[in-house]
Amino acid sequence: MRDLKNKLTSGKNTKNTKSRKGKSFGYQVLGFGSAGPGFSGLADFLVIAGGGGGGGNVENGGGGGAGGYRASFNSETSGGGGSSESSLTLSQGTQYTITIGAGGAGGTSQNAAAGNGVNSSITGSDITNIVSVGGGGGAGLSASGADGGSGGGEGSDNSPAAGAGTSNQGFAGGNSNPSSGSGGGGAGEAGKAGGGNGGAGGDGVASTISGSSVIRAGGGGGGTIRGPASAVGGAGGAGGGGRGGNLHTDPGVAGTTNTGGGGGGAGDSGGQSSANGSAGGSGVVILRVLTADYSGTNSGSPTVSTSGTDTIMIFTASGSYTA
Repeated sequence: MRDLKNKLTSGKNTKNTKSRKGKSFGYQVLGFGSAGPGFSGLADFLVIAGGGGGGGNVENGGGGGAGGYRASFNSETSGGGGSSESSLTLSQGTQYTITIGAGGAGGTSQNAAAGNGVNSSITGSDITNIVSVGGGGGAGLSASGADGGSGGGEGSDNSPAAGAGTSNQGFAGGNSNPSSGSGGGGAGEAGKAGGGNGGAGGDGVASTISGSSVIRAGGGGGGTIRGPASAVGGAGGAGGGGRGGNLHTDPGVAGTTNTGGGGGGAGDSGGQSSANGSAGGSGVVILRVLTADYSGTNSGSPTVSTSGTDTIMIFTASGSYTA
């Protein structure tokens, strides 16, 4: 984990930056001290978009890219891909809208990439909105992987290119080498090139915002090429990426729900009926505030817990929080 004690500005959202003080269970605690529920204060955040679907109905599909990953300094991310930004300053009585992006659909055509994941966000009238971009869909046989938060993997050597990632949110998909599906990009690294086996998805990024270290936003693995029985689909990237499909009609594995993981690309049809690719995993939004500042007013049924002097809200469905 990075040392965050003296890193107070990012050059991105400096209007939201305030001083920090104290620690609890190794986590940097925010705010101004106890001032009663609803008092304006700082919120750390993690916003992950839906992952892209894996390519399908092809010789071997590219893995879906992970959903875009954005986080504040005190989320203590590691892995190098996701952003590290200023905390949000929330105002008493203001409602902040939380949107959770769905995962993209698995690919159904060799002539098109699979579906992109849907954006996740925190929006409000008095903040710089935080929007994470949905992951790019994995490539079909003759289509490029789609751009996204992280890019979709290339499908085969007939596929023109892998998809690009979004700056400070994720990485590009892998390129095929020579013809197996390549892995989708993850929040922590690019997808891996395919070869005799499908390429692995790029790994995600770890955060302690929920109270323990959890890796999220891994890319989906690419489907394997027709060939020896030992050939296998690429592994999903750490952080919810789905495995790529093995030989013949295996569609691979879907990205894990509420991680933004990319879906696995379908395996080679082997002359049989082609499989569709697998869906990407839905996104997640997490807010962490001082318990003394927590209003208790929210919608969307977030999971609410405490860690030391902080309250943590984990949104797995769209909703809101009123400070």
